[in-house]
Amino acid sequence: MQECFSPEPWSRAQALRVALALSMGAAVSLGITRFAYALLLPPMREDLGWSYTLAGGMNTINALGYLLGALATPLLLRRLAPGTLLLGGAVLATLFMGLCGFFLDAPSLLLQRLLAGVASALIFIAGGLMAARLGALDAPRSGLLLGLYYGGTGWGISLSALLVPAVLAAAPGPHAWTWAWWALALACAVATAVMVWPVRVLRRLDATPSARPPAAAPGAPQADARAGRVFRARDFAPALAGYALFGVGYIGYMTFVIALLRAQGVGGGAVTLFYALLGLAVVLSSRIWAGLLDRSRGGGALARLNALLGVATVLPALTAAWPVALASGLLFGGVFLSVVASTTALVRHNLPPGQWAAGISAFTIVFAAGQIAGPTVVGWIADGPGGLARGLVFSACALWLGALLAVRQRPLP
Repeated sequence: MQECFSPEPWSRAQALRVALALSMGAAVSLGITRFAYALLLPPMREDLGWSYTLAGGMNTINALGYLLGALATPLLLRRLAPGTLLLGGAVLATLFMGLCGFFLDAPSLLLQRLLAGVASALIFIAGGLMAARLGALDAPRSGLLLGLYYGGTGWGISLSALLVPAVLAAAPGPHAWTWAWWALALACAVATAVMVWPVRVLRRLDATPSARPPAAAPGAPQADARAGRVFRARDFAPALAGYALFGVGYIGYMTFVIALLRAQGVGGGAVTLFYALLGLAVVLSSRIWAGLLDRSRGGGALARLNALLGVATVLPALTAAWPVALASGLLFGGVFLSVVASTTALVRHNLPPGQWAAGISAFTIVFAAGQIAGPTVVGWIADGPGGLARGLVFSACALWLGALLAVRQRPLP
């Protein structure tokens, strides 16, 4: 069988290195641009006198920007290469993260969070396409390579967990959280520089005929059952619905779990440990679930992971015991980005490469739509009786309902 080589010696070790460097896109788009806000929410809310509804609204508007970016990405991909879109989005995300440190009024901060959401969608979808391309070059490890890319979110979460508290403790002046935004922007800039290398490598692969999968001989029977298929939303309706509810449920946890731990009396050091370990679990999840992603051609992986995520979400709402909270963070981190990877794997298993962009974009759009509702609804619930704990119960129920819908997804015939 012909192997796929670039002009440089191509090996599985190099594929892993490219995937790890490419994962900085996920680190920027989600790990830093979105999830670092959970660490900044408590000091910003206290300093600026926000309600939980407004605090959640910051992530709702970020998700709205993500939706707008997801809608624009397919159009941009007709004119720009994925690598160009990836790096351009990363530069914009860096800029908007830095600008958040210059404003104290809610309207200006909401605008910056909106624009950062748009940029993060460009990064995440373009990076996902490039990771899928990389997986096609090493089919036996495609699940692992996809998991490594999405697991990069964990590097961003862990870095934020270590960086933000240190900056908050050392920053001068009454608005110490502004310095944290600038530090996070610097981290985004470094990650963007790292991504230049994998973009160049994959660009060379695409330009080299020998690096592409061999085409079938003229007149030979088509070996790939996916050939000729076109993405249709109705074919993936159960998975799309389950993924939208994943967006509703997971974002409530990632927005408010730190605030809940603070309200339960958990100290700053323990909170840093919790979030850093959650991020590390995200990184390790790429290895844990790679086999499931390779085997599951229907909605089974999405359903199982959604159900597990619901368990992790409800645990801190049931008890303030620190070991239970830590177990919740580890389980949540070990599962939630693999839910995202499961939808990319579903698209790869059932559609030809020419339809991957349409499929991944559709899943990203419903994901973003779910995220728009999640933070504001949970914040509104948290402002009423029962507080943040009741809000997380709502999030868990959304995840479990998503699991019930996703299990109905069957592989395309």
